[in-house]
Amino acid sequence: MLYAFELSGEHEELPAAEVTACLKIEGLDFRPYIRVDQCLIVDIAGKEEDVEKTLTGTVTERLAMTHHVLKVVGIAENNPDAILELAETFEPARYIKERESFVVRAKRIKHHVDFPCEYLEQKIGGCIYRKGFRANLKSPDVEFRLIVSEKAVLGTLLSSVDRSAYEARTPQNKPFFHPGVLMPRVARALTNLSGIKPGELFLDPFCGTAGILVEAGLVGARVIGVDAQEKLVLGAHMNLEAYKLDYILMEGDACRIPLKDSTIDAVVTDPPYGRSAAILAGSLEELYSGALIEIQRVLKPGGIAVVVSDKAAFEYGEKAGLKVLEIYVQRVHRSLTRIITIFQKDKDLYSGEMKE
Repeated sequence: MLYAFELSGEHEELPAAEVTACLKIEGLDFRPYIRVDQCLIVDIAGKEEDVEKTLTGTVTERLAMTHHVLKVVGIAENNPDAILELAETFEPARYIKERESFVVRAKRIKHHVDFPCEYLEQKIGGCIYRKGFRANLKSPDVEFRLIVSEKAVLGTLLSSVDRSAYEARTPQNKPFFHPGVLMPRVARALTNLSGIKPGELFLDPFCGTAGILVEAGLVGARVIGVDAQEKLVLGAHMNLEAYKLDYILMEGDACRIPLKDSTIDAVVTDPPYGRSAAILAGSLEELYSGALIEIQRVLKPGGIAVVVSDKAAFEYGEKAGLKVLEIYVQRVHRSLTRIITIFQKDKDLYSGEMKE
């Protein structure tokens, strides 16, 4: 069955990568079907009822850079004739039960079409109405959504991501605030990219005020934070307590993490860059190099580390023995561009039992 994820458009690649990561975390059997601007369509195998329970439950709860999850009705070319042909030919009874009402909402992505969404909503709604179904614009039982991008994707709304919850957790709204931290939606997306699962151990060796740790804790991870500044560790404690999370905090050096080898399931961290910071190493280069050696040491074989920097961190990670999986570039503003590097600790460096 095809499902569509209506992406936020905050980044060209991160929203789709986050969806894929969440589907893997939940163990769904899927394959990418088609990707268009701000919409990812995947084919998910399995019992429809079970798949949709997972999508509307844990997947929707984890996602940060998605607006809506849809069950795909059909895909057409992005012109009115093709869209209306799809509306005329699909069978609404597959999606609307007896005595249920419906509404049609359309969203135009950027510059892909020059005809009004209201026109399409009315025409598609008319097609459904003529087949014997009742419209309700205020409180419908079923919402059909049309996404008009390089292709036109028509689907029924399964769930919507509560993005207001992330706004409520902005740094200024937390008990302890310090400037220069990641916004919650970005922190959650990077947490998802790490593949962390409930109950697993998650580390941020530059935890600051615990913005990343909060997002990892909210998806059920047991979180560990390290920071060189005592006041930030105290502030992190305040913020983690506010959400009643399972955590350990330590004041210390990211280049000398007091943890045993191969004990951490995933790492996400935003080291100091482009701002004043207490650095125990002699330079940022030494800090990055030493920290990535330690991240490689404490990660379990096959574990993922997501590192944010304003420079290419991949060379330090590769020297430490980590494999680079992906590199994403995020332009924050004119003077700051984030480079997000996804590393993995190679399983093949360890015992034969772990080799694939």
